[in-house]
Amino acid sequence: MVRRIRSRPSVNSREAAISTPSHTADPSPEGLTYKAAGVDIAAGDALVQAIKPLARATARPGADAALGGFGAVFDLAGAGFRDPLLVAATDGVGTKLRLAIETGRHEGIGIDLVAMCVNDLVVQGAEPLLFLDYYATARLDVETARAVVASIAEGCRMAGCALAGGETAEMPGLYADGDYDLAGFALGAVERGHLLTGDRVTDGDVLVGLASSGLHSNGYSLVRRVLADQGLTWDAPAPFDEKRTLGEALLSPTRIYVKACLEAVRFGAVHALAHITGGGFVENIPRVLPNGLAAVLDADALPLPPVFQWLKRAGGIAPLEMARTFNCGIGMVAAVAPDHVDEAVSRLSEQGEAPRVIGRVAPRGDGPAVRLDGLDEAWS
Repeated sequence: MVRRIRSRPSVNSREAAISTPSHTADPSPEGLTYKAAGVDIAAGDALVQAIKPLARATARPGADAALGGFGAVFDLAGAGFRDPLLVAATDGVGTKLRLAIETGRHEGIGIDLVAMCVNDLVVQGAEPLLFLDYYATARLDVETARAVVASIAEGCRMAGCALAGGETAEMPGLYADGDYDLAGFALGAVERGHLLTGDRVTDGDVLVGLASSGLHSNGYSLVRRVLADQGLTWDAPAPFDEKRTLGEALLSPTRIYVKACLEAVRFGAVHALAHITGGGFVENIPRVLPNGLAAVLDADALPLPPVFQWLKRAGGIAPLEMARTFNCGIGMVAAVAPDHVDEAVSRLSEQGEAPRVIGRVAPRGDGPAVRLDGLDEAWS
């Protein structure tokens, strides 16, 4: 596993150290040090040692997740591929990070990071192979960073990919103390000819939705606005879940659909997959529809889970705004051949998903690419 502590003090930090050496310099005989400027390389080394076993636990055929080197190596032949296409995806967690930082709950945020990347790979029929993360902070807190990387490793394990590398950047002056940022990169592969591009979708295909685990990692700027307007804090009891605080409930990690979707795709029943992220149904489903076709969703088959019911009511959010901001209880949509629906639903259920038919593909005509029949009545 490649993991370095790439420490970059800000320009302001360097200027302060140079202009006031009498009280900012390290008092040691060696003079001014990188640590005195705000960067602790020893902490970075301690983090690398702490996460070695986490990386090893994600080893898979093609990658041994070993430490060392300047780049991560993956053996496609060793993983069983013959004529593969590589598929890459990168993403972050967005303002959900603010919630993790403010509550001090970091144990699931790495799963979100992995999920946002690997779920974008599987919609093209690709198997995730390896994952790289980028962790940036003002001052490295080893325990916090270890918790985050541990959750990244757990997400990789769930997705079946190796945590093959990472970068830790300590940059005082660029981030506020206590803050950190995350970015992820995932690489996957699919055999040539098996790539899902949406061109297989036809009139009459059935749309099957897979349940989400909550908000996933989208819409948190709006969520935070609702909480502020309601005068609620993260430690308040969740109005939609009496057993948890708002912080606990809203930090539920994004569901990783990789194994279930790959099983359905390899069966041959799935014509396309759409990951429902920012933009909701309205923006994401059209990304896999050929020109001239539309997704017709039955709003009665899309009852809002409690967290979304509460957000809609507390924020006074219109139904259509909900449908183009949040996943509204469905994190993945599959377009399935009509005569394979029962088998696809069965296979997805066997993998632990809760699939249900939510609509169909139909000619678009002059209408929108996504129609939500009965939306205002169903989500009133």
